Amino acid sequence: MTARYRAVVSYDGTAYQGFQRQAGDTPTIQLALEQAVAQVSQQQATVIGAGRTDTGVHAAGQVIAFDITWTHSDHDLLRALNAVLPDDISLHEIIKQPGFHPRFDAKSRVYRYVIVHAGQRQPLLRRYTWHMRGTLAADLMQTAANVLIGEHDFATFGAPPKGTNTVRRVMRSEWVVEQQPYGAQFTYWVEANAFLQHMVRRVVGMLVDVGRGMRTMQQFETAFRAASLAKGWTVAPPQGLTLEMVRY
Repeated sequence: MTARYRAVVSYDGTAYQGFQRQAGDTPTIQLALEQAVAQVSQQQATVIGAGRTDTGVHAAGQVIAFDITWTHSDHDLLRALNAVLPDDISLHEIIKQPGFHPRFDAKSRVYRYVIVHAGQRQPLLRRYTWHMRGTLAADLMQTAANVLIGEHDFATFGAPPKGTNTVRRVMRSEWVVEQQPYGAQFTYWVEANAFLQHMVRRVVGMLVDVGRGMRTMQQFETAFRAASLAKGWTVAPPQGLTLEMVRY
């Protein structure tokens, strides 16, 4: 009997054109997962994800679901899939959950964006952080980040994956700064019920523009309240962004 399986997956998104399957053999996370499921189960199954991460974006706690007939244990399925998945994708748990939908059932998603603030390049961190030099005022960035808390029209930061609704509810918008031997690590944590396309990268880029002194707090707030896709602001590069977890 066919059953729905729920799984948690992590991946290094460097080599992939985002999560969502595209035309042909374009490398995506969804395609790699579906190929692994087909190889293990000898069945074609569509893998549904909780979030459609962009090209080059990573995940520590992406949640997926797929339907197959499997006569062995959940643990056997986990081991079999991990044995054939590429080294930069890994499943961490699999359970049967009838009726589960990773996107529609989600209460919120948590993203993390990491900036390395250092005088010199940090080669070992380059795949997972945005390297930055010069002025970066954490207090100004946090003041701007606070404005995003609550339910607002976030059209300034992106378009919806489907439909026209750009209203989202943000529960957390916080910068954490930690001193490191090379300088400082600026980590932005954001949690919302859902996100627009490229929303987190645009938010981070615009907050950084304020922190660098390229834009004022007033300019940021005016752009945000305008609820129209912002132009002329920085968009943060993808490699610093990770989908940390999905809450249900």
